[in-house]
Amino acid sequence: MSDSDEKDRVEIRKEFRDVVNMSPSELEEWLDTEESKSVGDNGSGESTGHRSGRRIVEIRRKNVDELTDADHDHMEKVIGYVHRHCAQGPDSDVKHSDWRYSLMNWGHDPLKD
Repeated sequence: MSDSDEKDRVEIRKEFRDVVNMSPSELEEWLDTEESKSVGDNGSGESTGHRSGRRIVEIRRKNVDELTDADHDHMEKVIGYVHRHCAQGPDSDVKHSDWRYSLMNWGHDPLKD
């Protein structure tokens, strides 16, 4: 791996830590709730966001030297999703909104900011 590739990975990990503001245990607890399971594209059973949340927990529990290319790719996907979704917030009742629930499935609680 080149030095620039490693710098990119360091930046990805840093931004991932910034956008994923829920701890692995907080995220696991959230993913067990009905609210978590109630949002997203769940035509095939589990929604994309819910599946991502489980993956985020796995990534957060790894040591840096255990992270794979696929892990870094998923971190970039999470970063992009959180940034896009945060720009689309509701006008009222953020606390009980599908918008917040969806973000929380991706490891970001907008009320923690």
